[in-house]
Amino acid sequence: MIVCYNEKGWQVTTQRSHGLLAGQICARWKLDNQPEQWVETLIATTEHDDVFNEFERNPLIDDKGAPINFKMTGFDLEAATRLMDMALTKSRFITLLISRHIEFTHGDDVKAKNFLAGLKKSESKWIKEAGTTKAELSQAYELLEFCDAFSLLICQEQIPPEQRRLEISNGPDGKSYTLFQSGESLIVEPWPFAVETFEVSYERREINELKFDNDESFRDALKNAPVKPIRIRISKV
Repeated sequence: MIVCYNEKGWQVTTQRSHGLLAGQICARWKLDNQPEQWVETLIATTEHDDVFNEFERNPLIDDKGAPINFKMTGFDLEAATRLMDMALTKSRFITLLISRHIEFTHGDDVKAKNFLAGLKKSESKWIKEAGTTKAELSQAYELLEFCDAFSLLICQEQIPPEQRRLEISNGPDGKSYTLFQSGESLIVEPWPFAVETFEVSYERREINELKFDNDESFRDALKNAPVKPIRIRISKV
């Protein structure tokens, strides 16, 4: 989950809500630069964090009773295995994208070394079964990673004030993309989308408690917290 502190408590965005926002961004990508297996790329972008369901998984709080932000977590073998199993039963191309994402997020984690080695060993077989190439896979993954990074910047409220520019990520075309706030809109340069302006949204939960006794007490607070829809306009100018 994505956790932001305020003076009253916590603002929480679930991993699956963040993934849906990434999918909304991906869905507007310009037609002439979409990966060959477009629908699979869109689905993988939307579902890349679906295994992390805060209503089911632990731990949710740290030893001080505060909710655990996603940046404080490491490689989870059970979660990674389940995420890959979910992908394997849907599409080989989605499997390849999810595999690349696990490598991207946990490539430096010693605990992930053996798992990642297993994924790498299967990659050539999956590429053949998906009817794709490494180049097409890399292009599609760069788009997923771009949309994931963009969504995280929004959900973490990291957009700087006073029109200061912030790098999002490189896109599938190798270009570096930046954003800045202008009035009520986020401006992206260079412009990579099919339309000149569009709106995306995600759900944020607000919890007015600072400390929790255990995972269940936090989970109950999360389930019962008011849900606030956050709408963001993304524009060319």
